[in-house]
Amino acid sequence: MKIIVLGAGAWGTALAANAAARHEVTLWARDAGQGRALERERENRRYLPGVALPANLAFSAEPDENIGRLASASELVLIATPMAGLRQMLVQLRDHGGPVAWLCKGFEAPADVPQGLLGHEVKAQVAPGLNAGVLSGPSFAQEVARGQPTALVAASGEAQVRDALVAAFHAGNLRVYANDDLAGVEVGGAVKNVLAIAAGLCDGLNLGLNARAALITRGLAEMTRLGVALGARQDTFMGLAGLGDLVLTATGDLSRNRQVGLLLAQGRSLQQAVESLGHVAEGVYCARAVVRRAQRLGIDMPIARAVVALLDGELQPAQAVAELMGRGPVAEAA
Repeated sequence: MKIIVLGAGAWGTALAANAAARHEVTLWARDAGQGRALERERENRRYLPGVALPANLAFSAEPDENIGRLASASELVLIATPMAGLRQMLVQLRDHGGPVAWLCKGFEAPADVPQGLLGHEVKAQVAPGLNAGVLSGPSFAQEVARGQPTALVAASGEAQVRDALVAAFHAGNLRVYANDDLAGVEVGGAVKNVLAIAAGLCDGLNLGLNARAALITRGLAEMTRLGVALGARQDTFMGLAGLGDLVLTATGDLSRNRQVGLLLAQGRSLQQAVESLGHVAEGVYCARAVVRRAQRLGIDMPIARAVVALLDGELQPAQAVAELMGRGPVAEAA
């Protein structure tokens, strides 16, 4: 299979390297200098240092306006940009006839629209005829690049897209499960990033394992409520893209969103925390969109609200915890 991966960050590079063992893969970098460095050094020193890239992995740094032409020669197109770049990519691929999938997780930050949008909602606006979906699930790029066991979810309403993703990546230590609940898989991938900030805060304040377990469990309830309101199936949130991704991102030290919470608990400012990472932490950018979307739907998400208040400087870490613990009693199923 001929595959092109658009975006040479950690996750795009890891999946491109994984698939190159079985397929003809090209990794596209927006920055021409980065593209030349990848080809020369066979290593992504910025995003995946120490991981040797396969000798047969091809690289491209063609200008953005040539993406449609590059994609036309591929049987599967993967968009590996941050959420902020998804809309532009979909616009350039809107006439592509084959399957397209994005890897980013989050809500598009509201700009001139009243609420943030999930990837499939952006696609419906700018490329409604595109055969598309998302590849998601609990996965750190470094572990996939090193061939460690991982399970992912290929989500789309179209069998053609699910089948292409399974054919491309289901092999060896990488398992890919198909799911037609695109909305559910995307909500899980977006909300878990926000909850991971809260989990990092919890651990950074040394609140204990009881507190972490409570936060993850109640966070899963918030995620599920929002997802069902957006048309998702409840059972999706008990799977890889829901509970699985939440546990990984909330507890794994490779999680950038968890690191943001840990740094805030240490007294760092949000700017200092983000700058120290050197990578995008999607939870920072989509937290407000999650809360705004929930409010418009009448969905209660107290943990997500506390994260937004913390990010906006309206609450200090200890105050955010006190506010959550001081809420009145409710039934667990509420």
